[in-house]
Amino acid sequence: MTADLAVMAYTVLDQARADLDGTFARLAEIGYRGVETYGLVEHFGPARVRGALDAAGLAVTSAHAPFPAGPDAESILDQNQELGAEVLVWSMEREEFDSPDAIKRGVQRVNVAAEHAAARSMKIAYHNHFAEFSQFFDGVQAYDLLLSHMDDRVLVELDAYWAVLGGADPAEILTRLGDRARFIHVKDGPAVSYSDDVMVPIGEGRIDWRQTLSVPSGLRWHIVELERLHIDTFEALQRSYDYLVGNGLSLGAR
Repeated sequence: MTADLAVMAYTVLDQARADLDGTFARLAEIGYRGVETYGLVEHFGPARVRGALDAAGLAVTSAHAPFPAGPDAESILDQNQELGAEVLVWSMEREEFDSPDAIKRGVQRVNVAAEHAAARSMKIAYHNHFAEFSQFFDGVQAYDLLLSHMDDRVLVELDAYWAVLGGADPAEILTRLGDRARFIHVKDGPAVSYSDDVMVPIGEGRIDWRQTLSVPSGLRWHIVELERLHIDTFEALQRSYDYLVGNGLSLGAR
C-alpha cells in the first residue's frame, strides 16, 4: 500500500542540531514529506522544532519519545502536544522479552501510556527491535504475546529491518497487523548484527522492499531511518528517495 515518505530524525540528528532549518530544507528539497522527531524537542524545544518543520513544509509524522508513564508522563505529553505530534512511539527493552512474565510486566507500562495519551486525544505506537521476533515461548512468538496483552488503542510502528534480523517476514507481519500498523521504519543493509550493521541506501541491501511495501496494510507513513552509514547522509537519503518513489512504493513531494 503506497504511503507518504518521511525521515526519522535520528538519521540527520547531528546535522539538525547544527543547522535545524537547513537540514529540514534539504529533506524537503529531496522530496520527503515529513519527519518523525527524535532528540530535537529536547535540544531546541517543541515550538522551535515545529516552526522549522512548518517553514520547510514538512509534517510531523509522529514523535519518537518515551512512553508517557511514570513521573515524567505529563511533561512528555506536554512537550509533544506543543510540537503537534498526535502519536508517540517507543519500545520495550530487550530483556523484557526474556520470559512471558517479563513481557506482561513490560506491557503494563505501554498500556498506562496509552491511557495517559488518550486523555490528551493522542495515541501511542509500539516500535520493535529484534527480540520480539527471535524469542518463542511454548511455540508462541514473543511479538504475539506482546500484542495479546497490549491495549487495542496502541498502534504499531514496524521496524522491518530489525524484524528480518529476528527471523521474521515483515510482509507477513504487516498482513497480520492490518490497520493497526500505521508506520514502518524503512532501512536497508546486511541485517546480521543489531550493534554493528552499517546501513546502505534503500534498495541496495538485503530487505525485499518491493514485497514488504506492496502488501495490503494500514500504513500511513514510510519512514526512512539510516542509523550508521559509510557514505554522506544526504546522498543516502537521495538514493533512498529515488528508489522508493521511483519504483512507486512510496509517495514523495517531487
